[in-house]
Amino acid sequence: MVKYAGGRMSHPSDPFFRTFHALRIKGFAKAEMVAEVADLPLVVVEEHLSALAQREWAMFREARQLWQLTPVGREEHRISLTEDVGSSPLTAELREPYGTFLTINEDFKALCGEWQLRDGEPNDHTDETYDQQVVQRLVALHARAEPVVSRMGEVLVRLAPYGPRLARTCRRVVEGETNMFTGVMCGSYHDVWMELHEDLILTQGIDRGAEGSF
Repeated sequence: MVKYAGGRMSHPSDPFFRTFHALRIKGFAKAEMVAEVADLPLVVVEEHLSALAQREWAMFREARQLWQLTPVGREEHRISLTEDVGSSPLTAELREPYGTFLTINEDFKALCGEWQLRDGEPNDHTDETYDQQVVQRLVALHARAEPVVSRMGEVLVRLAPYGPRLARTCRRVVEGETNMFTGVMCGSYHDVWMELHEDLILTQGIDRGAEGSF
């Protein structure tokens, strides 16, 4: 444990677990993406992934250069996650910011719909005025989310990188990269947001179906 602002304690996770956890969050991913989620150097992550494979907790699909956990690995991850924060009271400190996150999440889902559709039809992004209006709403939503994500990163250190990642993708959307809003498996704002949500659900032991948050 280490202290953060206000004298409370934050929880840093073991680097090997961060790689393990990042792969669990991604489902399947190239090593470079696992490294981005884990916020670790690629060479370190590659060593961790090799170790996971040696334990038969992960497999490498060479044809697509993708890593994923094995069924045994998913069970071992559950055990490792409990060891990481299961007995820590710090997860209780996530409840309030997580509640705020869920409220913003509802607005984000609606905003994604506005970006993907215009007048009930797929948005072809030829109407610059419409797109700019939606982008500005994303900027405003990000401004609301930023302190919430930062607060959660103070509680659990491994959550902290989500803030800068969201900020970077938001800037790319503003700069005109339309796929960085809701693109799939490209590191878009939506991708990072969903990874954060999955991380929070796993960390707190929440049943997503029972919660009804998607």
